Amino acid sequence: MSKQIGGLDVAQAHAALSPWLNRAPPIDAGEYERRREHARRLMRAQRVDALLITAGTSLRYFSGISWGASERLVAMLLTATGDPIVICPAFEAGSLAHALRIAADVRLWDEHDDPQALVLDAMNERHAGSLALDPAAPFGVFSRLRHTLGLKTIVDASAIVDGCRKQKSAAELALMKQATAMTLQVHRLAAGLIHEGISNVELSRFIDTAHRALGADNGSTFCIVQFGQATAYPHGIPGEQRLSENQLILIDTGCTVQGYHSDITRTYIYGQASAEQARIWELEQAAQQAAFDAIRPGVSCENVDTAARKVVERAGLGPDYRLPGIPHRTGHGCGMNIHETPYLVRGDATVLQPGMCCSNEPMIVVPDQFGVRLEDHFYVTEAGAAWFTPPSPAIDQPFASA
Repeated sequence: MSKQIGGLDVAQAHAALSPWLNRAPPIDAGEYERRREHARRLMRAQRVDALLITAGTSLRYFSGISWGASERLVAMLLTATGDPIVICPAFEAGSLAHALRIAADVRLWDEHDDPQALVLDAMNERHAGSLALDPAAPFGVFSRLRHTLGLKTIVDASAIVDGCRKQKSAAELALMKQATAMTLQVHRLAAGLIHEGISNVELSRFIDTAHRALGADNGSTFCIVQFGQATAYPHGIPGEQRLSENQLILIDTGCTVQGYHSDITRTYIYGQASAEQARIWELEQAAQQAAFDAIRPGVSCENVDTAARKVVERAGLGPDYRLPGIPHRTGHGCGMNIHETPYLVRGDATVLQPGMCCSNEPMIVVPDQFGVRLEDHFYVTEAGAAWFTPPSPAIDQPFASA
């Protein structure tokens, strides 16, 4: 068995955890300003006068306010000129002052007020006749705005929001590099804890603790640990499992650093791999590499998906989503959302551009037996692509040598 799998006890693993030293700097005021100016350029191209971003990841992207959505309207209104207008419940004013990272005109509403009326007032002040609404806004917000705004046009802001967010800046890439490096270290330590009889619950708890110890925002954002036949289910099955010799282990986990996600999967053998396990693992590795090799500016997302599937289909698996084969897309965009545009899947004709970031994970499933998913993320460069984390070298060696 590889020296990377097993050999650590819990005390040793915890002793290897300490706050991350090489921390990426936070997003600064200049970058927030550039984001808003980019949005204004896209607003002009879409011929809309105002953009309303509601609570969620896009609000954090444009303003630094890291609040989740609730039944109370918290939003930023951006118009062609002037400071952004932030609309917020009055009792949250103190919290808002600590969260806001930009200069803004703050407008507060009390519990009995109609916050949509504040949007209308602001649009009238700024002579805005049309509004692009955050695609993540709840339908209830849209419905109330439509009633309050009357004859003013409301359109989908997806082209504006995605147009700003899909290409990451150097500062964003640095945060994602830190997040992925931290998760890869957690994976290494989790692999070291492997022994016969360990449970997936134990590993999940350690992984969460390890992410917290390294300095992730809130521990693990998610964690899938599956053994043996359970690896045949892309997102696992519920319940406790205990590891037996010669079973495959699939661990998929991630964290966030200042709101930016990591998402890494490793599949490896505990003991001796069967010929079929080794064949499928190597086919998965080849499909992942084929997808990576297809990436360059100007190539469509769906062509990257096709490159991975061709490898698997030449080996007699599939085609399409048939099993044994690849049951889902090759990858998804990642950034402030763990799944965001663009998607490496047939039908997504988005043209890759420098700064775009996606997962590369063309999982292969052999029904009722096992599955193999190798997932690393990449970012598009002028020349092609670069990995955030080095891929797995072998079924019994989940990590490239340090």
